[in-house]
Amino acid sequence: MKRNLYDDDHEAFRATVAAFLDREVVPHVEEWEENHLVDRGMWVKAAEAGVIGLAIPEEFGGAGVADFRFEMVRSEEIARRGVGGVTGGWGVSDGIVPGYLMAFGTQAQKEKYLTGLASGAMIGAIAMTEPGAGSDLQGITTKAVRDGDEWVINGAKTFITNGHHADFVIVVARTNPDVKAARGTSLFIVDADTPGFERGRKLAKLGLEAQDTAELSFTDVRVPADALLGELDGGFVHLMVNLPTERLLIGSGTLAAARAALEWTGEYVFSRPAFGQTIGDFQNTRFELAELETRVDALEAFIDRCALALNAGELTAVDAAKAKYLGSDLSIEVIDRCLQLFGGYGYMLEYPIARAFKDNRIQAIFGGANEVMKELIGRDIAQRHRPA
Repeated sequence: MKRNLYDDDHEAFRATVAAFLDREVVPHVEEWEENHLVDRGMWVKAAEAGVIGLAIPEEFGGAGVADFRFEMVRSEEIARRGVGGVTGGWGVSDGIVPGYLMAFGTQAQKEKYLTGLASGAMIGAIAMTEPGAGSDLQGITTKAVRDGDEWVINGAKTFITNGHHADFVIVVARTNPDVKAARGTSLFIVDADTPGFERGRKLAKLGLEAQDTAELSFTDVRVPADALLGELDGGFVHLMVNLPTERLLIGSGTLAAARAALEWTGEYVFSRPAFGQTIGDFQNTRFELAELETRVDALEAFIDRCALALNAGELTAVDAAKAKYLGSDLSIEVIDRCLQLFGGYGYMLEYPIARAFKDNRIQAIFGGANEVMKELIGRDIAQRHRPA
């Protein structure tokens, strides 16, 4: 079935992304994975090539293009090359962080941070998860206390993407302990050179080895009053506003990963001989591919609708949760079953299917665990059907 989601501008961007990845990323994947850190200069080169910064307004150095389809094009080219573990930090610094600054930042905050992000000179992070609070953000204990013209932040965060490279971090902290977190939490921008802010170890992960993931600590970190991002005690509301975009980023990325896995597998099974024919000539192989491709086609139709809804400002948090849950669960299954068709070679990291197997597993966990996504969807169903 012909896909009508993209136009000539999207395809031109695809060519730009593909050329950049082949030139500046693919040759360095093994080195960066071994170092558990991507070369910081890659971000500047990505900005110069126009691969990042698209959604940032032109006045701050970006392209001013608020079209989620460009994010999807980028994800597809990344997935085709199996380099999601190298470019994963873009999803936060270029995909999530600018949204908070554009929606809730002051003019001064936008001029400083959006300009830095657009040029690649700055890398951003967002610190939500804590050692004792993952998907349940109401359990966060990091606190910010007002002291004259400053806020004093104390607490710890973990699993923070871009934690080591970040020049600034958007921190979720309790500002009113006397009410529920949903009504007493705020967002603060903390510059990385602020006294009391420390980066912990680079976390060793199952996959995404080159992606910078770290622990962060805040010990009597003093920030000025104008470091508050958005409304005081409005942090949860601000987080909810951006959740549809964040979860669709995951959903569309998993679609790209599943599609790439099917392409690699198709190429492999119809060239690999076994028992006098190719692996692809066995009925079991064709049935496996037929089932998986049909289900990925269905996922694609839903994700494409979600993308257009997001562009129109109509994507709900519930539909975004469906995209995240459905996409991540299906991609994990698709990649697992495709790996099986590679046989022993599927277990070798020189093959992209093996890297995808380990890199993709996190998709069902971060951005809100899929169990939480189902709960959100289930609540919506109950609300619609429960008698008044």
